[in-house]
Amino acid sequence: MSFPTARIRVCHIDDVAAGSSLKVEQGGLTLAIFNVGGEFYATDNACTHGPGELSEGELYGDVIECNFHGGQFNVRTGEVVGPPCLVPVKTYKVTVEDGQVFVSI
Repeated sequence: MSFPTARIRVCHIDDVAAGSSLKVEQGGLTLAIFNVGGEFYATDNACTHGPGELSEGELYGDVIECNFHGGQFNVRTGEVVGPPCLVPVKTYKVTVEDGQVFVSI
C-alpha cells in the first residue's frame, strides 16, 4: 500500500550556510536541515540515543555528531557511523526550487 507524500517548504538556501545545520519545526515534525557543500539533507532532529538535538551538533562533511553523547550519523542515509548510537535516524527527501528548500514527508 502506498501513501501520498506531502511536500513542505522548510527554509531558504541562504538560511543554512555550507557546513552547518538548521532546526526547523514544520508539518508537525522537528527536523534538522544540513548543507553539505551546497547539497541539502534532512533528518529528524532528535538523536535516536538520547535527548540530543542533531541540529546543535557538529557537522563533519556528511557526518553529524550529536551534541549530547557524541554519537554520529551520516546525514545522507541516516545510518549510524559512530557509537553510542545504534538506531539510524530517519531521513527525508529534499528538493531545492528557486532557492527554497522543500522536504517530502
